[in-house]
Amino acid sequence: MIGIVDYGMGNLLSVYNAFDYLGAEVKICNNPEEIESVDKIVIPGVGAFKDCIEKITSTGFLEALNEQVIVKAKPTLGICLGMQVMSNRSFEGGEYKGLGWFDADVIRLSPTDPDLRVPNIGWNTIEYDSEVSLFKNLPTNPDFYLVHSFYVKSNNTNDVVATYEYTYPVTAAILKDNIFATQFHPEKSQDYGLQLLDNFIDWNP
Repeated sequence: MIGIVDYGMGNLLSVYNAFDYLGAEVKICNNPEEIESVDKIVIPGVGAFKDCIEKITSTGFLEALNEQVIVKAKPTLGICLGMQVMSNRSFEGGEYKGLGWFDADVIRLSPTDPDLRVPNIGWNTIEYDSEVSLFKNLPTNPDFYLVHSFYVKSNNTNDVVATYEYTYPVTAAILKDNIFATQFHPEKSQDYGLQLLDNFIDWNP
């Protein structure tokens, strides 16, 4: 069973529908107790980092997620803001502490090409580590859909398993142990996104 965390900020239905389309057992978890009974966890997110971490804390999910993801090591997927909140801290609108699951900071996109806009909205070609099973059955340079103004700058290059170019390499996906996260939206990325979610369904880190 896959549990999608509903802490009040996220594109829940599209993520739910994608997993349901793939035939997975999936449910939306509205309270921290519900994630205790699932096998895998998905943390979506749309919006600002500060609001995200405040919502996770105020709804009681902070302690539950640390217990289920870090202590019990359940396979976990973060999407967009759900990826960023896994970092040490964010500099979006100030400085705010994150979950600290990855040694990374969330900083603003700063392309040097004036034709590249911020936020970056649209399809980008991803380069990924082909040895990572979560990318199996994908072509060499798949396109994924992104919507973001900030990105995860990792202090550990080994955690970065996918990037895209925006005048410099921008982190598109990170992986450490049982935690995988993407800056792009697989649930909005058509066939390639569905393939990645299908790989997550089968993933046993």
